[in-house]
Amino acid sequence: MKVRTLLIVLLSCIWISSYAKETKRPAPTIADVPYAEYGRTKIDLWQAEGKGARPIMVFIHGGGWSGGGKDKISASEIEKCLTHGISVASVGYRLLGTAILPTPVHDAARAIQFIRSKSKEWNIDKNRVMLTGSSAGGCTSVWLACHDDLANPNSKDPVERESTRVQGIFVRGAQTAIDPKLIEPWIGKNVFHSMTYKSVGAQTIEDALKNYSKFEPLYKEFSGYYHLTKDDPPIYMNYRSDISLPSKNIGHGIHHGMFGIKLKEKSDQVGHGKVFLEIGGKDETGAPLKWKDPVLEVLIGKSS
Repeated sequence: MKVRTLLIVLLSCIWISSYAKETKRPAPTIADVPYAEYGRTKIDLWQAEGKGARPIMVFIHGGGWSGGGKDKISASEIEKCLTHGISVASVGYRLLGTAILPTPVHDAARAIQFIRSKSKEWNIDKNRVMLTGSSAGGCTSVWLACHDDLANPNSKDPVERESTRVQGIFVRGAQTAIDPKLIEPWIGKNVFHSMTYKSVGAQTIEDALKNYSKFEPLYKEFSGYYHLTKDDPPIYMNYRSDISLPSKNIGHGIHHGMFGIKLKEKSDQVGHGKVFLEIGGKDETGAPLKWKDPVLEVLIGKSS
């Protein structure tokens, strides 16, 4: 019996070791590059090989703007991009608790500008930049895709003179708005994750709603939905299959597919027409997807 138990443990260790090797992230070409003066405002870069300036995929981590880190990027995403000659960057940013909006979103915007400012040194094509991320990282990505350019051509800081506009985004479970008065009718009360009130400096959702007029400017400014116009880049969005309403719990609500459905409706209304949804492996109508790999499609014109 002891021999059998030891054998099982040994085989388990071998399997775990093999799995770890398969999923271990490759070491960054350059790690912890500061793009601002704060502790978390750093970038990891994986440089792709290839002729000419390389396109780049930029990962913005999730965690409700309250947790997570740039180390949450998956090994498979990095390896896929590098295999196709696409460089990869993973961005850290300041979290709620030490700051409120606009801090986490504007940090990510500056990271994009900083990456562009390094285009020659890092061999990056400024005109082929794509964002990806989940949850709050997706929310930030949607905002950057829809918002007007934050570049300041007259700034003394060369980083600030760079564009924040990107060529596309691919996000998972992303919030397309954080305005409680907009999203509650979409999804129900279980949409009120802490990011919907802590991000503006409120202590509870009751506090946020009671003092809504105080927080409304931040809610309107940092909900990508309000900024979408027809000249914005393609937006690819992935959600889980359960889009039943009202939402069952906070986790279901804050990542609900209705966020994507509502953005697609607006996209069609304003003549944008470039929001592509995946809900449980199919499009929003239940039909097979017409797209395969958004990162490859946008950055190198290749579907797989």
